Amino acid sequence: MTVSMMTAPSVPQPIRLCLGIAVLAALAACSTPAPRPAPAPEPPPAPVSTAQAGEVILASASASLVSGKLNVRPGEGGVFLAGEIGGLTPGSLHAIHIHEKGDCSAVDASSAGGHFNPSANPHGRVGHGPHHGGDMDNIQANGEGVAQVNVHALGVTLGGGAVNDVAGRAVIVHAAADDYASQPSGNAGKRVACGIIKVTR
Repeated sequence: MTVSMMTAPSVPQPIRLCLGIAVLAALAACSTPAPRPAPAPEPPPAPVSTAQAGEVILASASASLVSGKLNVRPGEGGVFLAGEIGGLTPGSLHAIHIHEKGDCSAVDASSAGGHFNPSANPHGRVGHGPHHGGDMDNIQANGEGVAQVNVHALGVTLGGGAVNDVAGRAVIVHAAADDYASQPSGNAGKRVACGIIKVTR
């Protein structure tokens, strides 16, 4: 008696070729490294002061007797203003800010606009969280009504024309102290002196 042997059906040549190509393509896909993400762009350099010094001649506003002179210089993280302001009430506290426009032509100095605020922050106290670029600490008059000024504006530059450049902008002295909280100007009262920051060197 003869026993017939069963054999597996053979795969036709075109199908074997297609299967081989598919396997090779899959292997190639697995061996290709994943594309690397593009590197993040470098942030632009922070604006720096191009001027070495400036000055502010403060003249009275709002029928006050307040006037003075401040020297301006760039320093770490911003700009320093130092000098003397007279004609204040003895022992009084006063707000002093850099304002957005270099215009003291209005009798009440309203032509200087609001606080200089290039970063669109809320009003606050310099060095204590978000604040305007023009925000500075209050100044105090002595018994003769004279304030020895030494204040610092953070995040601004002197010269160079960047958005945070204070050259050509106004410095305003207010009738009252800044409470560092009320929006948008610290409830500092009327403007009693105004002067423009001018680069001297």
